[in-house]
Amino acid sequence: MTLFISILAYVIGSFPTALIVGRVFFNIDIREHGSNNPGATNTLRVLGKRAAIFVLLVDVGKGALAASLPFLFHIDMNPLYPGLIAVIGHCFPVFAGFRGGKAIATTAGALLVTNIWLFFITYITFILVIMITKYVFFGSISVGIVLLLYSIMEAGSENDILFIIFLLLLIFLHRTNIRNFINHQEPKINDKNLAKDRIKSKKIQ
Repeated sequence: MTLFISILAYVIGSFPTALIVGRVFFNIDIREHGSNNPGATNTLRVLGKRAAIFVLLVDVGKGALAASLPFLFHIDMNPLYPGLIAVIGHCFPVFAGFRGGKAIATTAGALLVTNIWLFFITYITFILVIMITKYVFFGSISVGIVLLLYSIMEAGSENDILFIIFLLLLIFLHRTNIRNFINHQEPKINDKNLAKDRIKSKKIQ
C-alpha cells in the first residue's frame, strides 16, 4: 500500500497545471515564455492574474491532496512523505516530459496538511524575503532553509536529511536564477520590463 500511495502521490504532483492552462486558453507552451518555468510565478508574468491564481490553487491542492492520502486510505504513513513525493512529481512531471515547476506551491499544500504552523512560518518568511530582496528565487530558496532549520531545532525530528535534500533540490531548480543573479540579469519583481512577456488569451480575442 505504501508503494501505491507513493506512485499515486507522484501522479497527482505530475498534473501540469500551468502547461495545460497555457495550451488551452492561450495556445502556448508556457515553458517557452518568460522565465520558462511552468509555475504560478511565471504564469502571473506571462498569462496574468486570473490564470496565475488558478494555477496556484491547483498546485497547492496537489500537495494537499497527496499529503492527505495516508488519511484517506487509513494507512500508517507520515503525510509529509507523499506530500514531498508530489513535489517531486510537480518538478519532474511524467506528463510533461519531466520539465516542471519549482516546488513552492505544491510544498505549501503539503505543509498545510502536515504542519499548519510550519506552513505559516515558512511562507511568511517566503513573502518577507521577496519583499526585502525583490527576488522571487531568494524567497523560494528560503523555504528550504526554514524547513531545514525547523527540523534541526525540533527535538526528535527525523527529517534533517530529508530537508537537506529538499534544500539542495531547490538550489538545483533555481540554478538558472542564481546564475542570472550573479550575471546581473535576474529581473526583480518590480521590473517594468516583465510586462513585455504578457500574452493575451486566444479564447478572449
